[in-house]
Amino acid sequence: MYILGISAYYHDSAACLLKNRNIIAATQEERFTRKKHDSDFPYNSIMYCLNEAKISANDITNVVFYEKPFLKFERLLETYLAFAPKGFKSFAAAMPIWVKDKLFQKHQIIKELNKIVKSDHWYEKLLFSEHHMSHAASAFYPSPFNKAAILTMDGVGEWTTTSIALGNENKIKIIKEIHFPHSLGLLYSAFTYYIGFKVNSGEYKVMGLAPYGKPKYSKMIKEKLIKISDDGSFQLNMKYFSFATGLRMTNKKFNQLFGGKHREPETKLTQHHMDLAASIQNVTEEIVIKIAKNISKETGEKNLCLAGGVALNCVVNGILLRKKIFDKIWIQPAAGDAGGALGAALLTLYQYHNKKRDFSIEHDSMKGSYLGPKFSNEEIEKELNKSGAKFQKFSDENLIKLVVSLLKNKKSIGWMQGRMEFGPRALGSRSIIADPRSKFIQKELNLKIKFRESFRPFAPSILRELVGDWFEHNTDSPYMLLVANVKKNKCREMTKEEENLFGIDKLNVSRSIVPAITHIDYSARIQTVHKETNALYHSLLSEFYNETGCPILVNTSFNIRGEPIVCKPTDAFKCFMGTNLDVLAIGNYILLKEEQSEDLKVKYHLNYELD
Repeated sequence: MYILGISAYYHDSAACLLKNRNIIAATQEERFTRKKHDSDFPYNSIMYCLNEAKISANDITNVVFYEKPFLKFERLLETYLAFAPKGFKSFAAAMPIWVKDKLFQKHQIIKELNKIVKSDHWYEKLLFSEHHMSHAASAFYPSPFNKAAILTMDGVGEWTTTSIALGNENKIKIIKEIHFPHSLGLLYSAFTYYIGFKVNSGEYKVMGLAPYGKPKYSKMIKEKLIKISDDGSFQLNMKYFSFATGLRMTNKKFNQLFGGKHREPETKLTQHHMDLAASIQNVTEEIVIKIAKNISKETGEKNLCLAGGVALNCVVNGILLRKKIFDKIWIQPAAGDAGGALGAALLTLYQYHNKKRDFSIEHDSMKGSYLGPKFSNEEIEKELNKSGAKFQKFSDENLIKLVVSLLKNKKSIGWMQGRMEFGPRALGSRSIIADPRSKFIQKELNLKIKFRESFRPFAPSILRELVGDWFEHNTDSPYMLLVANVKKNKCREMTKEEENLFGIDKLNVSRSIVPAITHIDYSARIQTVHKETNALYHSLLSEFYNETGCPILVNTSFNIRGEPIVCKPTDAFKCFMGTNLDVLAIGNYILLKEEQSEDLKVKYHLNYELD
């Protein structure tokens, strides 16, 4: 039985293919089209999934869309009626698009599927899931739990913004919901917009900016913007927001509350913006912890699964783990809408077809989230030759030794190996790597390679078996979704002068013996590397540890700001030549920047919109 899951038409469209209980392939459309957060029908992703499984479209049992368009349309109409006559302009603008493209999405999806292979059977094969059920399924079914509570939080699905469900063997039942317009995801996005970042893209920047500020506006947020109950349920005060009826997240009343107009993108960040980021992060943490405590109290469940865009807030996840409200927590690595494709497929397998669930308490079924395309040495060499690259080929052992030597010499390296990651994080397959002991690499990577804001932190990849020696953390974190503090014996005590610094001035102060991955609050977003899921990356870290005594590498996604993570060898070479990366390690090939033709260098960062 083959089941194809699809998410599309909002942001981060994706496709996933199951063969019985096995996740064969999953990937986002943006990786193929090179259009960040691409929302179009995932034609390329579907073709990749079919090719990976070596099947044709006729072999598919069901195609499942991750949400129900009619329910979304119902929300649009009811919201307009509830707020009328406000928002008529945005309503009038949205109606032609809905009537033309979205309301009859079933026909649109079948039209697109017929471009892959014409068939009279698509109508009977096509199913629709519900947005938050897709999220819940993506969290529970791949988890190593037979029973668990499931918390999903995002902007909004059809109506739901927050849901609590129970997973038991092969069944999921939603027991509580919070509905639009009351949304923690949209509240966080409102601050993302006000601080000057792009909604549905820049929320992680707010999270990274928060430690530079103080949560001085938390009380005001809770008094004016959101009413929070003891059980964590909440209601927004819609007098301050425009997202229900307008084309903006916030309004004049919101602006007046926080001292003026929103920050224009790319203008200077002030302490005020940092304090706002700290405040909304603080309020988010409070709400999630309250909800989690109530779930535990009411259900008695010992395990918790998380999905939805809010589950990508790894600071909240780390706090939740340390509170020990649940014995174990598992977070879907593709927690956003892309993961909805996977959840829809799994829900169809287990609830629609009632298949028995096969799971392991030892590990999840995500295969390290390495579910995307891979390329043979022959394919890599062919693409590199076509690009005009100069390269040398090495055995696996010699490749590892050379890369470690280059890392020790403070070289920044594009690392493309094996199957591409599914989800927003690079996990050692499509990564830029560097020596975390360097005092300068964080700024260099941000400004000269990623072409992004200097304040943004970098994550550590660390050997799983040594994570407890370096961080206040000793559980698996393979998907870079948990934040923990660096061990005190690895940290450096700050001087009084350094402690009195404010805002971005804190950035240049080394806080540990691995300063490149230590954020200003002594925290790090950890990725534990496991030999079972990524043997080559584990070998690289092991060799670096043998040579330096440090089992950690800086790991950031292999792309520049505004660009999707690289997918193909040609993408990797373009990024390599368009940035100040020193080395490209791709398959068994090493490329050194100084050996490449000057004619191949481009102003690469101008090709993409700022994120």
